[in-house]
Amino acid sequence: MSDESPKQLLHLVFGGELNDLDGIDFKDLDALDVVGIYPNYAKAYDAWKSMAQRTVDNAHMRYFIVHMHKLLDPDGDGKFG
Repeated sequence: MSDESPKQLLHLVFGGELNDLDGIDFKDLDALDVVGIYPNYAKAYDAWKSMAQRTVDNAHMRYFIVHMHKLLDPDGDGKFG
């Protein structure tokens, strides 16, 4: 067993009301709901699913998962910058 912590693969969960169901143009950027940043996809998915279920009655409300680790390290080599 290793004493190392699992690698952090940060994910951002956020959502908002869309102008059009066929796009990702938000109605009001000031009203975006930033749910949180999570250390892995599984925890982000749980948060996303919870928020999506809470807003199921509003067809224009959408939540997204952003793979921040891919933005921070696009080459996947562990080097930032």
